[in-house]
Parts: sequence; structure tokens; C-alpha cells
Amino acid sequence: MDSRYEVVIGLEVHVQLTTKTKIFCGCSTEFGQQPNSQTCPVCLGLPGALPVLNRQVVENAIKAGLATNCRIAPRSIFARKNYFYPDLPKGYQISQFELPICEHGWLEIETEEHGRKTIGITRIHMEEDAGKLLHSDGNSSSVDLNRACTPLLEVVSEPDMRSADEAIAYLKQLHQIVVYLGVCDGNMEEGSFRCDANVSIRPWGQKEFGTRAELKNLNSFRFIKQAIEFEVERQIDVIEDGGKVIQETRLFDADQGTTRSMRGKEEAHDYRYFPDPDLVPLVVNEEWVARVRSGLPELPAVKLQRYRDQFGLPAYDAGVLSAERPVAEYFEALVALHANPKLCSNWVMGEVLRSLKEKEIAIGDCPLSPELLAGILQRIEDHTISGKIAKTVFDESWQSGKTADQVIEEKGLKQVTDSGAIEAILDQVIAANQGQFDELKGGKDKLLGFFVGQVMKLSKGKANPGMVNQLIQKKISE
Repeated sequence: MDSRYEVVIGLEVHVQLTTKTKIFCGCSTEFGQQPNSQTCPVCLGLPGALPVLNRQVVENAIKAGLATNCRIAPRSIFARKNYFYPDLPKGYQISQFELPICEHGWLEIETEEHGRKTIGITRIHMEEDAGKLLHSDGNSSSVDLNRACTPLLEVVSEPDMRSADEAIAYLKQLHQIVVYLGVCDGNMEEGSFRCDANVSIRPWGQKEFGTRAELKNLNSFRFIKQAIEFEVERQIDVIEDGGKVIQETRLFDADQGTTRSMRGKEEAHDYRYFPDPDLVPLVVNEEWVARVRSGLPELPAVKLQRYRDQFGLPAYDAGVLSAERPVAEYFEALVALHANPKLCSNWVMGEVLRSLKEKEIAIGDCPLSPELLAGILQRIEDHTISGKIAKTVFDESWQSGKTADQVIEEKGLKQVTDSGAIEAILDQVIAANQGQFDELKGGKDKLLGFFVGQVMKLSKGKANPGMVNQLIQKKISE
């Protein structure tokens, strides 16, 4: 990027809530059903149909606000946002404008280039989603109103981000939080978490913001980054060529990696906001907020630090284990059963997550319970089995659901700790490789691994590796 210009980015994120029913009616929010099969007079905007606010939507909004350090408004108002589009059956969207439910929050992000930084959150408000237009290959389109009236939170940031990397760090942090809270499933492919990015540039040192372009409906972190970076370069080229950036809404073409103009960008007055006469003001008292606050889970940033402080885990381990709430819950259940946090961390991050990825299943469906894994780790620590044999036990327990002791007994996997038996195997290896052993005794230490490996091979992995090393050292010194 041209170093003469500073990038200014603000984000508007639409978070689809995980309620079973819509925000103003009792229709299902289940994804992927037959078009227009989940509608009613309220969704369809039929005359005389009145909206009734879903209490769970408010609860979720309060959770999101508290988790992002927002002030929860004691009184908020729903407004009508007026515009005409085929997928908006009422001709207006019920949203919030002057008095949203959450304001003045912040999130702390961290990037490699600039370290820690606080990003302000202007507001979080509740609103209903529009329907969805379905375009055929011909010249016609149809509309599916299943999504109409689905509950959304719109999270509006301050224009505090100065690079695409900062924007992605903020989005990932917000995405992690709303999924942790359980208020959103975070599925970006289905549109549950999507973003509009307001991007502008200004000469370094200038206080006034430049003219912004809004990049609409971005639903993957990779595309968001590409879109912002392209738009920044486009605006620089416009200015360098003597032109002016115009305020507009642009779409990102993922195939071309470019943005293109969609329409002129509206201002708030274009929507003719006014309080919705069918909905009374929403009053949220302190008791309600306190109750929601008391039920909040430990958030990922706090959990990460606790894992470092309480369990002594490295930052990387703590970050991986705290990133997803179900993984963290599995790890904590395991640590409660086996008091070696680092060993637990290694196996969850290694064998468990690897196996889940290979089988393409979520940790909630993991066939190996924390109790079964704790049994395997216990047999490693008491030297019943080696780390290598433990992987065989792990695979068998994963498939059969049998305990470590059952697998070890049935398959004869108990580690050999009899020094006499191991020494006999070692003598056999030395006799077959006398030349290499003489070199080892002469100081060629790289051959040590060879002899350990040969003993382990002949013992079918059952020899205690530590004891093998000790016996080899004894032989060298003789």
C-alpha cells in the first residue's frame, strides 16, 4: 500500500441469533427448509398483522452487549427503516435507530504488526432480517421469505481499524465471542455472521475522514481481507489519477478479486426512520441485566489467561484450547480427572483434534470421552505403556469404547520394564551391529537413536524407552 495514505475502516456486522423462532412472530428459524414454508402474516407483512417481541432476542442482545463492554440501555425503541426492495415484504425493516439497546463498548485485538489495540463499538441494535432473492438463469427472480423476520444483532464499530489485518482480528474476536455465548452459530457460509465494511483513505496527518465506500455482505474472513485490500488500492488509484472517491455501496467479486459499484450509499435520512407505532419502548431494568451477567460463560480471552496462570500452559496451547468452547470444556473435564495439564494439552491438541479433523466430526460427537482418555494418560505416567503404544490404545478405545486397561490386557500391550529382558534384546541388537556399536562407544552419538529404535522394534514397542537408554549408556561405559 502507498505509505502516503492512511486507511480508515469501520465495520457493521450482522449476527444472526440462534433463537428457535423469529424476532416478532412464532415462525421457525431453521435453515434450509422449502422456500416460503416458514412464514405467517407477520413475516409476510399482511395488513393488520402485529409484531410481538421475542424475549430471548433481548436476552441475547444483553449478553452480546455485556461481553463487548457495552452500556445496556434502560430504555430502547424500535424504529421503522423505510426502503423498497422485493425481499422486504412490509416495505420497511423493523430496526433500532436513535435509542439502541447497547452502546459505547469496545474489544481489544492483537496483531503482529501493531500489538494490542482497542477497537470501539458504537452500538449494538436488534433488527429483523429481510428475505432472500433467488435468481434463475433466465430473466426472472423469485423471493423466499423464510428468512424474513429472522432476528439479527447489528454490531457497529467505530472507524478505529487501520488495516485489513486489524479488521480481520476484530471480526475473529467478535465471531469467537458470539459463538462462545451461544447467541450465534457463527456459520458464515449460511450467512449467520456477515459483514459490511466501510473503507476510506486519507493523507497521513489529516484529521478529517475521506469519502467512504461500503463493501456489502461479505461472509468469509478471506474475502473480507481481499475486498478491503483491493478497495484501498482502488481508492488510491482514483485519487492519484486526479479523481474523487464517491460515497457508494460496492460488491466484492470473489472470482475476480475486485469490487464493483452497486448503488449510491444512502444516508440515515434516506431511510426516513421513525418509532414503530406497533411496538412499545423496551425497558430493561438492572435486575434483568444482573441476571444475564451472572449467567455469562467465561470468555475466551479470560479463559486463555487462566490456562496460562492456573495450568502453566504455553500461550500457544492456551490459545488453541480456549478458542472453541466445546474444546475448552473437554480439556477441563480431562484435567479434572488427570492432574498433568501439559500432558492433557498435548493429547487434546494432538491426537484428539487430529482424529476429529480426519473423521470430520465435532468434539461434541467425539467417541472418546475425557474419562477414557484420562485412563490412557494414567497408564503412560505409571509406565504401564509407552507413549508410542498409547497411540495404539487411543485408536482402539476410539473405535471400541473400551478402557485403556481392557485394550492393554486384550492386546498384550503392557510395557516391558524387566531390565533383564530388555538387556537380552539389547545384547542381540549389539551382536548384529557390532561395528556401529563400536562407533557409538568411540563418540558417534548420533547412533544412539539407531540402537534405541532397534530395541523398540524387536520388543514391538513394549520396551521402556527410558530403561533402554540407561542400559545402552551402561554398555558404552563398560
